[in-house]
Amino acid sequence: MSLKVYNSYSRQKEEFVPITPGHVGMYVCGPTVSGESHLGHARPYITFDVLFRYLTYKGYKVRYVRNITDAGHFEEEGREAEDKVGKKALLEKLEPMELVQKYTNLFHWAFKQFNCLEPSIEPTATGHIVEQINMIKKIIEEGYAYEVNGSVYFDVKKYAAGHDYGKLSGRIIDDLLSTTRELDGQEEKRDTADFALWKSAAPEHIMRWSSPWGEGFPGWHIECSAMATKYLGAEFDIHGGGMDLQFPHHESEIAQSTICNHTSPVKYWMHNNMITINGKKMGKSYNNVIKLTELFSGDHPLLTQAFSPMTVRFFILQSHYRHPLDFSSEALVASEKAFKRLWEAYEVLQKLRLPETGEGQIDEALESRVLNWLSEFEEFMDDDLSSPKVIANMFELAPVINSLKDGLIPTGALAASTIRLMQEKFHTFLEDIFGLHSENSANNNMLKGVMQLLIDIRKEAKNKKDFATSDKIRNQLTEIGILLKDEKDGGMSWNVN
Repeated sequence: MSLKVYNSYSRQKEEFVPITPGHVGMYVCGPTVSGESHLGHARPYITFDVLFRYLTYKGYKVRYVRNITDAGHFEEEGREAEDKVGKKALLEKLEPMELVQKYTNLFHWAFKQFNCLEPSIEPTATGHIVEQINMIKKIIEEGYAYEVNGSVYFDVKKYAAGHDYGKLSGRIIDDLLSTTRELDGQEEKRDTADFALWKSAAPEHIMRWSSPWGEGFPGWHIECSAMATKYLGAEFDIHGGGMDLQFPHHESEIAQSTICNHTSPVKYWMHNNMITINGKKMGKSYNNVIKLTELFSGDHPLLTQAFSPMTVRFFILQSHYRHPLDFSSEALVASEKAFKRLWEAYEVLQKLRLPETGEGQIDEALESRVLNWLSEFEEFMDDDLSSPKVIANMFELAPVINSLKDGLIPTGALAASTIRLMQEKFHTFLEDIFGLHSENSANNNMLKGVMQLLIDIRKEAKNKKDFATSDKIRNQLTEIGILLKDEKDGGMSWNVN
């Protein structure tokens, strides 16, 4: 069975056939690093990490591009639009790039705890201003964008007249034109549905670059089009992200790239569904955000305890990526217990003694069931990454494994080759594809990550001559049995007393 994925653009499952045989180009919208990542962000990056791993397992050479949005992500608020990074930098009294580095580091730390593989390329918006300006120039030359008072807007109505604008998101252009909110400063647009490619920067705006239209900053949508085109070409295989990005972000990407490159940019659009809390999407506007550091520490009113990154990853994989996933502390507790039970069975499996040739009588019915469950692992993953079905089969196999250990199923009831296949399949799917590992390993990795974060904060405090904070970190770590030592070269080391 070949891999099939659900294409959001065609709204059906399609056989996956890459543009270039043996090679896959995949772009996933990365974080806006104006704040700390939360549980809602975990789902897309874990989902597409599993896809990255599975495509690699299938033998493809994958170029996985995931960007960092460190400028230009703003709501459409006319000329008063504020760059999210610039606005947060003012609030935190940091230089914009200082703020970006802080939250980029925190993002990398958090997803290292989740055991997510690093992308092949991680470009930043600020590192590709030239590419964005050049793309905007081409769109203007093609007649689909216009400049007003130093800002540049994409002409949605003109584009929609000859293209399927709204097909990805299911929006109807006439409805968009009639229902788009009237916002301050929108009078400079030809139509309220038009979106900004470039924004003129007000005198007080911190992040600004020179352009043919004056000093300003890029719109959110143009960033991904420019970076995807540069690293994956005018047309590439997979574009991923949360379904909340279908409109306006991905719809705008399609429009920009199609006009600039004269081809539709993406063959397969893949979108994960949302994590909800009591049926509502997790987001700042709903005041129900659980930051990842809060999740790992348990320090949030909605949490009854701390949860390890592996528990959270397992919780996400227990639901199909296109289905909504409703969060509760109780659901995570259940996932924690289930993951512990499954991992214990896996560890037992790895230590099972293989029967000698002719030892015992093979149970043909049991052998058939076990081989069928194992064969379905790849069948389920080939069916649009159905990780919950694979996990369900693993739970069917867990009592067989435990019964072999306890002698309830006699040695020799399964062929040595079947047990060996079980060992290989569990290792491949649990560790290599699902990216899971033991809780002990997870706890050790988390401690290392937390310590590195504290060391970085202490170094920053010492550089600012904030010795009170520096000493407080060292002294409180000493109180809980962790000794922090300043090295001669300016570095720091630690060990548990």
